[in-house]
Amino acid sequence: MRNSIEFEVFGRYALFTDPLMKLGGEKMTYNVPTYQALKGIFESIYWKPTLLMVVDKVRVMNAIKMESKGVRPIEYGGGNTLANYTYLKDVRYQVQAHFIFNPHRPDLAFDRNENKHHNILKRALKAGGRRDIFLGTRECQGYVEPCVFGEGTGFYDGYGDIHLGTMVHGINYPDETGRRELEVRLWNPVMKDGVIEFIRPDECTHVRSVATVEPKLFDRSNVTSADELLEQLQEGGE
Repeated sequence: MRNSIEFEVFGRYALFTDPLMKLGGEKMTYNVPTYQALKGIFESIYWKPTLLMVVDKVRVMNAIKMESKGVRPIEYGGGNTLANYTYLKDVRYQVQAHFIFNPHRPDLAFDRNENKHHNILKRALKAGGRRDIFLGTRECQGYVEPCVFGEGTGFYDGYGDIHLGTMVHGINYPDETGRRELEVRLWNPVMKDGVIEFIRPDECTHVRSVATVEPKLFDRSNVTSADELLEQLQEGGE
């Protein structure tokens, strides 16, 4: 696929929080990462407002295992409380994704150099990402490296279909939709032999508006073009 990238992300723990479990102060992870969590990891490898990162599919490599921990989260009113958080343990995923130019940001047309963005993305992945990688939440450190999607043995190879119920697909931000609305998307994924193929955000039929927000302004004053950025990386030997 054009402008595609394949990478493996792994870590000791992950917490892809089911929002229904947050009502009582506890946190319970989904069995698998959401589209939005993987998109966030992709954007931690390399992000520019010029681009829209699209996650195509994920392959679950390790068996789904969970572990509960007692934690002392900070309360909004001050002090600490007690809670149980349930994490995924020993996670490893293969991800296939690609980028497109954001059609809702014509103000960034000067930064639409497809080849250079792709080259910077591959360099960033090889270096382990331009920002820290988190597996759903900040306390779950993750790591990324290039891979070939489908290579290697996965725990769920030949396992058949696993229906995962209703899950959050992701969040619609105004600069990615052209609407001044913050929206949440839901869907019903099926994992087939360990692989989840994601539908595109605009294909989600269950969408709920959360708030009215304005997109952030980007222009030449606060965005370095891909041409300039690649030149800086080459001069710095990164």
